[in-house]
Amino acid sequence: MEKAKVFVTSQFPEQALALLGKTYDLVLTSSSENLSKETFIEKAAGCKAILVEGTKIDAEICEAVKSHCQIITCYGVGYDNVDVEAATRSGILVTHNPGVVTDSTADLTWGLLIAVSRRIAEGDSFVRSGNKKWGPSNLLGAEVSGKTLGIIGAGRIGTAVAKRGLGFNMRILYAGRKPKEEFEKATGGVYVSKEVLLGESDFVCVHLPLNTSTHHYMGAEELSMMKKHAILINTSRGAVIDEAALVSALNNELIRGAGLDVFENEPHVNPSLASMNNVVMTPHIGTGTLEITIKMGDLCAQKIEQALDGRIPDDCLNPTAVLNWLE
Repeated sequence: MEKAKVFVTSQFPEQALALLGKTYDLVLTSSSENLSKETFIEKAAGCKAILVEGTKIDAEICEAVKSHCQIITCYGVGYDNVDVEAATRSGILVTHNPGVVTDSTADLTWGLLIAVSRRIAEGDSFVRSGNKKWGPSNLLGAEVSGKTLGIIGAGRIGTAVAKRGLGFNMRILYAGRKPKEEFEKATGGVYVSKEVLLGESDFVCVHLPLNTSTHHYMGAEELSMMKKHAILINTSRGAVIDEAALVSALNNELIRGAGLDVFENEPHVNPSLASMNNVVMTPHIGTGTLEITIKMGDLCAQKIEQALDGRIPDDCLNPTAVLNWLE
């Protein structure tokens, strides 16, 4: 029996695709860049499933693949790169992996927070350069313990980040659409307005999905509300922060620094951010551990199997999609 074809849009470690490869014929790409629309449609021809990470899938692509594609499974938790409404109209299910990424992303958030506050990247370069001008006033950073941690977006990841803050004896504030009893029980966090959080927090960590209401959620006005010694961390989606406004705030010393794992125009980074010593950047590696990479690949394989078997897969974003392929 011929194996069903699955188009894998990005380069993944072979361990992450092991389960998928046992059951399906994988159509792989050798490019680490986002594929052009034409190349995407060409490679996806005849594929019953698409495993996507980052690559944009719009209405035109959905229309082009709807005759054969039954499921688009997003590798991570984010799915803003997929036009879910268009996929629904085309009868294509869309899934993601919301639970598995929590701890790895929370860990990286704290890695960035410590790196910026204690100037670790600068210190590393200082030592590697052979500089011998060591002393008690060199590379003075910011204390973390006992400070106020502001969480914007009190979901799974925001909660995990806040819980880690308890180990640093931090006061926890959080903001969002409404108070969350579960968050408060787990962290002792206090629900406040966005304005109060920005005005009182020493560290502001953003954990929001990207949609029309959160695009540029942190703009010039919000950045001006922050303390001058505050540090901003973003491991959610790049466009949640207005990068031009962030550059301006950093240049004008409105805030102390920033830690960024995500950017507005990935993989392209604002050159001004790249030139700043008080900004620590990583290439969207919030889920970048081997253990999580394998687990996400396995979960995607399971969801593809569920869909191709005629079932609504786990973590489905559009179960009401018109399932043309079952008719």
